[in-house]
Amino acid sequence: MCQLLGMNCAAPTDVTFSFTGFAARGGVTDHHADGWGIAFFEDKACRLFIDHEASSRSPLAEMLKRYPIKSRNTIAHIRKATQGHILLENCHPFQRELWGRHWIFAHNGDLQDFNPVLSGVYQNVGNTDSELAFCLLLQGLRKAFPGAQPPLAELFDTLASLTREITQFGVFNFLMSNGQALFAHCSTHLYYLVRRWPFSTAHLVDADVSIDFAKYTTPEDRVAVIATQPLTDNEVWTRFAPGDLLMFQHGEVIAQASVPVPERVLEKLRDPSTDASASAVRPETAETARIEAEALDLEASDDRAAVQS
Repeated sequence: MCQLLGMNCAAPTDVTFSFTGFAARGGVTDHHADGWGIAFFEDKACRLFIDHEASSRSPLAEMLKRYPIKSRNTIAHIRKATQGHILLENCHPFQRELWGRHWIFAHNGDLQDFNPVLSGVYQNVGNTDSELAFCLLLQGLRKAFPGAQPPLAELFDTLASLTREITQFGVFNFLMSNGQALFAHCSTHLYYLVRRWPFSTAHLVDADVSIDFAKYTTPEDRVAVIATQPLTDNEVWTRFAPGDLLMFQHGEVIAQASVPVPERVLEKLRDPSTDASASAVRPETAETARIEAEALDLEASDDRAAVQS
């Protein structure tokens, strides 16, 4: 199916380091070659880039590896199609408006016999189960809070209830953000880490690239990175438990809930051969997709208040 990448930060931060490894999974170190996308929040505004080409071959992805867009909330996605054709309108992340803010959503999974009734305010443009799920989530939030956005704690509780309804249809790993917080739900596979002072050196799994974060950070910086599979091989990643729904703000977890996962979904964890969302086996990933560190220009930023991550 797909892979997810999210980043939530205390200060605006660019994702070029993580995205370099992540993009390699779109056709080189893994088989997710049916399109990709990435969204960067900047206050209430959002920059969204999508492409139906494989991320490992996309000139747009190559440009973004070298363009340090700084954001407190970033969501990226690489696609292995299970529902919907390989078209631009089926590329994640998806974007909609609610309560005067952009909302961004990306999904890894497969929802079977999922045919929700949408009211008309939110309709799908493409033909994926993922976009339908996003529309249904926003429809539910709008119905629960018709006037204005509630406090984040209330929003989180309602999102947990809506997620519980959709999870019954299959694998529903997702990342979602309105630019104020980042929500992450795991049905099967999702990991996160929080980088904080004192920062150290990280090395990518999918490319022979390292970065010493201590050169770019201050004691006030804090960065949470969420991914379907760990992106680095020398840091400690925390695995989500099946059913975990986490809310990240300012680079740390501020709320957690557990959403029951159907037995047929848990079976995919016990037998990975039945899980289309699982990654392909990657032989000697760093050597297979060696990407030269000098191409990244990791020394480009003079802004010590914003860490590359």
